[in-house]
Amino acid sequence: MKELVFATHNKNKRTEIQAIIPEYLLKDLTDLGVTEEIPENEQTLEGNALTKARLVNKHFSIDCFADDTGLESDALDGEPGVYSARYAGPEKSADANMTKVLENLAGNKNRNARFRTVIALILQGKEHLFEGIVEGSIIDKKRGTEGFGYDPIFIPKGFSKTFAEMSMEEKNSISHRKRAVQKLVDFLIEK
Repeated sequence: MKELVFATHNKNKRTEIQAIIPEYLLKDLTDLGVTEEIPENEQTLEGNALTKARLVNKHFSIDCFADDTGLESDALDGEPGVYSARYAGPEKSADANMTKVLENLAGNKNRNARFRTVIALILQGKEHLFEGIVEGSIIDKKRGTEGFGYDPIFIPKGFSKTFAEMSMEEKNSISHRKRAVQKLVDFLIEK
């Protein structure tokens, strides 16, 4: 089985991506003995994904990939966007983040939003970017217990359930992360 290093500590993301690409054994930062978080100080999802991949590649001299994902609300001019994980503060509380989004959208009829994932791959010294987007809307209260992050307040276009009301299989069949990971896998297969 082929191995891939995913520059993350987020077990939820690792589990989700592992389910999408079972033909690869994913290793993460914990597997490499890295306990500290890699700072996400860039102003774009692309910048954060590249920073994480570059640091791991440089430190361990291994091919790897990293991602960054954001929820982008039209009514909030793209917020929380690149700040999605820490929108309500540095403690990265999903509940607090969702509450802040819902408060900021209170009374606003424009609920259009999208989840966007950018994956940065460093393979044999070359950098590659892959993007996945799923359009949808933000509802006015949390629904569902599956998934993580903003999943309880996001309904993908064409569906009536939030990501948090879907099974992992349902979500992975249409999600932004699945779309970005599929582009990554297609690229790796061609190599």
